[in-house]
Amino acid sequence: MHRSSSPVQAAGPPGCPPPYAVAGGADLAIPEVLRQGTEMLKVSAKKKKRVVFRLDPEEGQILFKSNKSGVVPIEAIKEIRAGANTSSYRIQFSVPEEWQSRWLTIIYVVDGTYKTLHMVADTRDTFKLWEVAVMKLHAIRQGLATDLGNLDLRQTVWERQYWKGADKEGDHKLDFKDVKALTKRLNISLTSSQLKQMFQSADSKKQGYLDFEDYQVFVKKLKFRPELNTVYESIIAGTGKLDYSVFKKFMSETQKSSLPDNEMKSIFVKFAHAQEFSENTSLSLDQFSSFLLSPDNAILSEHGKTTWQDMTQPLPNYYISSSHNTYLVGHQLVGVSTVEGYIRALLHSCRSVELDIYDGDDEPVIYHGKTFTSKVPLRDICRGIHQYAFAVSPYPIIISAEIHCGLHGQEQIVEVMTEIFGDSLVQVPIESRQALEQLPSPEQLKHKILFKAKNQYIVQEMAEQMSKLKAQREQEQAHHREERINSLLNFTSSSESSSSDTKDETSGGFRQGLKMKWRKFRGKSRSSSPNTLATSDAHADSHALTPSTSKDAAHPKMSFRLLSLLVYTVGVKCHGIGPDTPVTYAPEHIFSLSENAANRLMKSGDVLKNLIRHTQKSLVRTYPKGMRINSSNYEPHRYWAAGAQVAAINWQTFDLGYMINQAMFQRNGRCGYVLKPLALRAEGEELLSIHTHHFFDVTIISAQQLPLPRDSSGKEIIEDSVVDPYVEVTLHIPDWSAAPFTPSSPSYEYKPATDAARKSSISNAASSARQVSLCTKVIKNNGFNPVWQEKLSIPFDCVGGPDGGMNNLIFVEIAVRQSGSDDDEEPIAVFCSPLGTFQSGYRHLPLCDMQLAQHMFSTLFIHTTVRDVV
Repeated sequence: MHRSSSPVQAAGPPGCPPPYAVAGGADLAIPEVLRQGTEMLKVSAKKKKRVVFRLDPEEGQILFKSNKSGVVPIEAIKEIRAGANTSSYRIQFSVPEEWQSRWLTIIYVVDGTYKTLHMVADTRDTFKLWEVAVMKLHAIRQGLATDLGNLDLRQTVWERQYWKGADKEGDHKLDFKDVKALTKRLNISLTSSQLKQMFQSADSKKQGYLDFEDYQVFVKKLKFRPELNTVYESIIAGTGKLDYSVFKKFMSETQKSSLPDNEMKSIFVKFAHAQEFSENTSLSLDQFSSFLLSPDNAILSEHGKTTWQDMTQPLPNYYISSSHNTYLVGHQLVGVSTVEGYIRALLHSCRSVELDIYDGDDEPVIYHGKTFTSKVPLRDICRGIHQYAFAVSPYPIIISAEIHCGLHGQEQIVEVMTEIFGDSLVQVPIESRQALEQLPSPEQLKHKILFKAKNQYIVQEMAEQMSKLKAQREQEQAHHREERINSLLNFTSSSESSSSDTKDETSGGFRQGLKMKWRKFRGKSRSSSPNTLATSDAHADSHALTPSTSKDAAHPKMSFRLLSLLVYTVGVKCHGIGPDTPVTYAPEHIFSLSENAANRLMKSGDVLKNLIRHTQKSLVRTYPKGMRINSSNYEPHRYWAAGAQVAAINWQTFDLGYMINQAMFQRNGRCGYVLKPLALRAEGEELLSIHTHHFFDVTIISAQQLPLPRDSSGKEIIEDSVVDPYVEVTLHIPDWSAAPFTPSSPSYEYKPATDAARKSSISNAASSARQVSLCTKVIKNNGFNPVWQEKLSIPFDCVGGPDGGMNNLIFVEIAVRQSGSDDDEEPIAVFCSPLGTFQSGYRHLPLCDMQLAQHMFSTLFIHTTVRDVV
């Protein structure tokens, strides 16, 4: 095992890259011992094995020998845990506690799957070297992936990564064969003559190979972007230079910027590299290009902002990032129940997690009932929640629980949560309660944990109210029918006595038949009990809108100590919505609707309006239908548009519903709470009557270095053929009650909203909103710098007017796809965000994977604006 501690890479021979130490203000130095490799213990659930691990800072990889993979891309790392934070794994693997101080766990995602790498160093010194180095490289690459700025550092990392990959022999020379392989890795197709001409032009010393300086010249030519020059020339036309007056006009008219003059001048001075502002200063093409790629010209209006929305309004005025079956990390029927699901969700600012709690041998356990999923102790889950609850957001956590425990188990739930959560857990004895007029705000509930479960006493009380109402209505209907039949009988008798043609046998038979039917009806009516509860259909949704009976309905078995936890989130059943509803919902009452039940409510315009009004005072939770056994998702913005705040998502599945949810909660500083649009809040309700038509005009100009696919081991898949990309732009529009805007045009594709409830009971199809999409032409053999320069105009409708904020519930999905691929095949790269956050003008989009994790070097250059239809 290597134990030397050579601090940094020494300067190499002529022609090689300079020392990889500092670039763009970032310290890139990595101890040489980590480059060469250190032997450590690799631990898993099955075995423990000594393995040599190497750190490659240029390629951005952790490397080790393995039959399966042996590669961990640094940018794929989601979390790094060290020391005490690895205790759950140490306990799971039954290894000595003394290992914990030298334990490093890397959690990463490859091919859409979470994976873990556990390394135990022989000494604390080796452990610290690895911990510091991996965290540093991860921070640098994460910074580049989440921010298009810092061009010097970005260029340095890019050059080193692809130089290292091309220099297979390690001799610091790239011959023509190496350069040809490099262009294939860069996803660009050049003819041999084109490539040879560029190679010879870069080989300034006529050595027959490219050293690092020649390589820099070569890639600069490859990365030249004529489309930026076209934009630059169009802006300076008539003046010949891009001075401040031209820049200000460009910002105001093209970019639709509302920045004050002093801030605009500050940006101009920064990119002109000037000491101070001067009317004679102008921006060069390179400086203007740097501005277009910078965070100062970000596509999203909220880019770089911390939590900025008003957090002092009542809870029902916010959307809350929510997880469904949080304990699962896979299949609904046979997946693994683990604390990892909670950690992953909480680290992504999820604020509502779910527990299915059952009696265990000693203490309650968590698992998916009536399935083959594994079980995990409630205590372990609570420890994980407590450790990570407020790691990335200070705002309240809601624990949404389905309780299947007896009274003793319920008491244990309270004991475990009180012990672990302490003062963070909100609990108030029921005898000390006062009626609430409204729910508190996220600001008032900072660092608090709310417990949500059904209050069985309130559930029973509401069911009895519904039962009495049903019996009353049946009696009224019976009385009404009796009056009608008696009236008919009296009319028949009167007709017989007054008619000259009396004693007609047919008439008498008719009257006698009516009397017999009436006796039968009265007998059935009298035998019916007025207190009988309505029973639910055996195939109906588990959260149907009508109450159902159970053997224990007369005597709910619920611990009073558990009731003390139900303060601001008291679970009840939905018994209808609106002024005619016989039950009264308090502000703290929250009911859950499956997507099927929610879809049924949303079909009626009047009921939808009542649902929106209900959510102005109380919380409503939605969740995927039970038959989604593969943990697929609905599209949550359908239910957000109806006012539902807690749209629970399967976080273990990276599909469209997951992506829309992630796009929503990247807003407001990623704190897990987003203020609902004004039109859905009580003070703006009248805005919902405004219905407008628009076009989303987007010009797809070019893409920069589309990512290569990776195999299940994390390695890039480099094929002989280069991609043929095209871009598809889709608007996902909630199904407002108003008719959609679909002007006659053969160019775009319109898909109406679909209701999963209408499909087969075993279908996993999503409940989807309206979709309108358009595609560009295909660019052949170019995944490095394809240029489309194609304008797409996509029609859409919206409600709420310009002040209602409902355009934040329309989601723009921009997908770069491979020509000839299937519709359900994962795209090369995507971008997704609410339409209301898009900024106009020329912008670069950071391209992402389906989890919305950004690819480090991949961007899409577009021009966008929204056009109103008058």
